Amino acid sequence: MKVGFIGLGKMGGRMAGKLLSEGHEVVAWNRTLETSNNAKKTYDNLIIAEDIENLIKSLDKPRIIWIMVTHTALDEILGEVKKFVELGDVVIDGGNSNYKDTDRRFEEFTNLGVNYLGIGTSGGILAEKNGFPFMIGGHRKAYDYIKPILDSLSKPNGGHEYFGIGGAGHFVKMVHNGIEYGQMQALGEGFEVLEKSKYSLDLNKVAELYGKGTIVSGFLVDRLKDALDKDAGLSNSAGPISASGEADWTVRSAEEEGIEVEIIDESLEFRQKSQTDEKIQNSFTAKVVNALRLEFGGHEIEKKD
Repeated sequence: MKVGFIGLGKMGGRMAGKLLSEGHEVVAWNRTLETSNNAKKTYDNLIIAEDIENLIKSLDKPRIIWIMVTHTALDEILGEVKKFVELGDVVIDGGNSNYKDTDRRFEEFTNLGVNYLGIGTSGGILAEKNGFPFMIGGHRKAYDYIKPILDSLSKPNGGHEYFGIGGAGHFVKMVHNGIEYGQMQALGEGFEVLEKSKYSLDLNKVAELYGKGTIVSGFLVDRLKDALDKDAGLSNSAGPISASGEADWTVRSAEEEGIEVEIIDESLEFRQKSQTDEKIQNSFTAKVVNALRLEFGGHEIEKKD
């Protein structure tokens, strides 16, 4: 298929590259020209558009426009996209948007006769190799139409599921990220207990064994093993822990539903305190969480002055 891609950052660039490797045609635009040029150097057959208008006009009808930008920049981008899309086109938000905003945008594009999808994208920077998992909401017929793209992006071990209209997909992804916060916090706290014990434990060996079919084995334990391979004491991972918003949205949604989510709430509070509390910044728990964020998402630590 032929797809227009807006946003060539850590995730968008890798997704565009994976589509090209699967035989799809990709026309892309990124606000920063340097990022576009770097992507072109990496992927020779990537077509770079001058602007959003040229990108959309170069696509086959019904057009597919996949957007991978931050949720704070999305409305501005969508405002430009609206000028050029036509009846039956498909517009996809593959970023981490609040599901309530996706509900609103779904209605706006429905009124234009344009099919809108809010797709929660997971898997981090490793998904280019492992396969992207997609949590999808919006127009069902648009989901069915773009399945060849989703099938390619999810190879070999990812997947995609449709969950309903509007912001359903982003709601599922929001809760996923809330759970992720709790799991990362538990790993950090557990490994701090190990690190402070009297036994002088080899944490690399602990992580490796934990990953061999134990109850806590899985993606995050594997990434912690990767981080410890590079830096056994995680000495370069001290600092404040960034929070991108999804855990906060999960807590607020739980409050609206009358549900207590203490673990997610407390893990979010830990990150918030880490912005100013040097003791937390230097704790092994914070080092583990920061190291995990770097390993699966490429998130560098934002050092405070």
